[in-house]
Amino acid sequence: MHPRRVKLLAGVVFFVTVVCFLRSSSFSLLPSAKSRFPYTQEHCPAKPPQPSLVPPHREGFDWRTIETHYPVQSFAQLPKRTKNSLPRIQFAFEEEESPLYHELVRKRRQAAVRAAFVRCWTSYKHRAWMKDELQPISGGSKTTFGGWGATLVDSLDTLWIMDLKDEFEEAVSAVTQIDFTPEGEVNMFETTIRYLGGLLAAYDLTDCKDSRLLEKAMELGDMIYASFDTPNRMPITRWNSVMAAKGEKQSAAANGIIAEMASFQLEFTRLSQLTGDMRYYDAVVRVSNVLEEQQNRTKIPGLWPVGIDVQTPDLTQGNLFTLGGMSDSAYEYLGKTYQLLHGGGPTGQQYKKMYTAAMNAITTHLLFRPRTPNKADILMPNSIRVEGPLLLPDHTAQHLACFAGGMLTLGGRLFDNATHVLLGKQVTDACIWSYRHAPNGIMPEVFTMQACPSLAPCEYDHGRSCRWPGFEAVGDARYGLRPEAVESVFYIYRVTGDNGYQDLAWDMFQAIDSRSRTALANAAIGDVMKLGDQLELQDSMESFWLAETLKYFYLCFAEPDVLSLDKWVFNTEAHPLRLD
Repeated sequence: MHPRRVKLLAGVVFFVTVVCFLRSSSFSLLPSAKSRFPYTQEHCPAKPPQPSLVPPHREGFDWRTIETHYPVQSFAQLPKRTKNSLPRIQFAFEEEESPLYHELVRKRRQAAVRAAFVRCWTSYKHRAWMKDELQPISGGSKTTFGGWGATLVDSLDTLWIMDLKDEFEEAVSAVTQIDFTPEGEVNMFETTIRYLGGLLAAYDLTDCKDSRLLEKAMELGDMIYASFDTPNRMPITRWNSVMAAKGEKQSAAANGIIAEMASFQLEFTRLSQLTGDMRYYDAVVRVSNVLEEQQNRTKIPGLWPVGIDVQTPDLTQGNLFTLGGMSDSAYEYLGKTYQLLHGGGPTGQQYKKMYTAAMNAITTHLLFRPRTPNKADILMPNSIRVEGPLLLPDHTAQHLACFAGGMLTLGGRLFDNATHVLLGKQVTDACIWSYRHAPNGIMPEVFTMQACPSLAPCEYDHGRSCRWPGFEAVGDARYGLRPEAVESVFYIYRVTGDNGYQDLAWDMFQAIDSRSRTALANAAIGDVMKLGDQLELQDSMESFWLAETLKYFYLCFAEPDVLSLDKWVFNTEAHPLRLD
């Protein structure tokens, strides 16, 4: 063999030998493709990883590779955590011992809720696996939120919480097969709260040990982050992902909705905490800065209207204000994001400031005392339309607005405001009252009530004709298996320790389950103001039935240290994110 070939061959052999040694050695100097992604961890990180985690290479479309048209030059950084910076939220259950009878009743109720979940989950698994929703009457399926398996992802943490670990493992294996490729117009609000929230909560519940979930959350987070690539870095909440994937420029909508703009904070903040990637946190800081800057320039200072211009952005021109649909989570996330940040840094104080201003305006303008035959000590959220100098309340109750009881209760504990805890109780009691006095024991979606002239008790007008006293006119008599009322019952019980709320929750669960049950699962009810055989079920079971409603019922009857409010914060889809 020619001498030069011998030398070349020897060199190749030496190089290959060195590479193999270095790759196998514990002292390897060559970077591994997995070195910055934690395939095994002992527990969740106490501080954001540095350098930030980079997901492993994956086949198919990668949202990280698309061109950024409006790049960010400098990213906001998460504030440093301060130890013991938050007050205690939950009642001191450990200082009291429940009688044996109460424990037996609690466990029996908990088992009944779990059985209802298992029944629905089994039907979903057999008839609609990896589809968005099961149709609980026909046994078919629906595509409602991207076609990525909304019920599958939304239910992950409920499976874990209810100790259905084999089903959880099966579900996680299925989730790894989801491909968040461009799918046309995407509702980014629902995608964030159901999918991203579901993935992050499931990852947190495994104590950050199942990195398949974080990898999928990062994949989805990258897709959602791409919707912030606009001239003013405000999000496109109804986003054409196909256009974005093709590299076309887009901008936020001139006609937007406040809840959709302002409900990324919890999920994106937690994603940055877990990955060290500050892009996500930076994105919501920019939104929060706009919220704070314009909060006191609206037609009701302290509140943001439902309709907003995200493109400018201008949040000051709308004239409808509510705690119900299209606004709810914008307010809910103020106190909760403060809690997730442990109140740290200027950003934590910013959320506290916005919460305080919003709650002051809410208690002044968006609560009314209904007239009821029994002069119940309750307050109901309503809506107000501004016309010139006039503020015109409509005294309409919305099931969606029942979340406000929990929001006020949690915020009252977070910010040491006993008045807010009381207001939270009165709002929760108003929704309970509506359940107990409706003909089927289920509150309708939307209805109006007689209002007292102030927040003080007043007499009921018995002269007005009303088939169901307290329900003046029912604008929408449906019940879509919604969670908001039991959500607030859960918060009141966990904060006050009053186990009477467990009895109320049980009454609500029995009414809902018995009247919505089908041969396969549970279905939405078309008109809860009809009696007996007149009730008509709709072929719909939204993913939040398993993700929220049954989860909150279950937690009402679980041991109080299961998802303690001092260790977890829930997103608006009831997905728990770890605080410690």
